[in-house]
Amino acid sequence: MQIELIINEKKVHWDVAADDFLADTLRSHGYLSIKKACNTSCCGLCTVWVEGQPTLSCSMLSIRANGKKLTTLEGVQKEATEFAQILTAEGAEQCGFCSPGFVMNVLALKNELENPTDEEIIHYLTGNLCRCTGYMGQLRAVKTYLGVNSEQ
Repeated sequence: MQIELIINEKKVHWDVAADDFLADTLRSHGYLSIKKACNTSCCGLCTVWVEGQPTLSCSMLSIRANGKKLTTLEGVQKEATEFAQILTAEGAEQCGFCSPGFVMNVLALKNELENPTDEEIIHYLTGNLCRCTGYMGQLRAVKTYLGVNSEQ
């Protein structure tokens, strides 16, 4: 099957099998920020934006992305670098395995919610699994990045 996508503002045409998952298709075409760890839609590592919305690409068939606009971490490098610097400064960056999906979700959070509460941030990021941190450093980094200064 042939699909047409716009990935990071670039139009592509790819052949995919009916049972190919988007995460596998993207990785096979060089989008290596896409990672898979759980294969159960629980860890968030495979997060991409489909039409601007965070989507778990490990559970979306590639054919369902046909005609859609996708954004991967490769397409938001400036914003990702800005947040990564804050993440590191807050001591919240550990091994980095979870970072691509986490960063994609934080950037989406910034686009969707204005001045979120701690509870809203935690709820939004619940699907991001990190084995290295206790999440408090990540929460501090997210709040710093979003300009949220106090608990609400």
